[in-house]
Amino acid sequence: MASLFSRIVNGEIPCYKIAEDEFHLAFLDISPLTKGHTLVIPKKEVDYIFDLSDEEFAQLHLFAKKVAIALKNAIPCLRIGISVIGLEVPHAHIHLIPFSTMGEINFSRPKLQLSKEEFLEIAEKIKNWI
Repeated sequence: MASLFSRIVNGEIPCYKIAEDEFHLAFLDISPLTKGHTLVIPKKEVDYIFDLSDEEFAQLHLFAKKVAIALKNAIPCLRIGISVIGLEVPHAHIHLIPFSTMGEINFSRPKLQLSKEEFLEIAEKIKNWI
């Protein structure tokens, strides 16, 4: 059965898309730690990030860097944090999290509850920098 993220790639589940190329997709996390929290995935379904080939791994990170630069320009923050956990969804993914304090990147804290309009506004701001 396809992962949740593969279903997003295939258009079966909607997302707030930030960027896309032939092999990668970036979209807003719907349970964000901070405004602009973005997930970057390979379109190819691979459960564990270190199972990607060296080339796939490098290209995923280069794509994430492009998205992180846009995030930094679009969302007021000191840095863009990066995290790879990989237990929530069995599909390799990178979290890009705008933050100004260490507490903002604590995954055990309550997630933000944003409206559809807020997600759309954030996505548009980021896309304008890509």
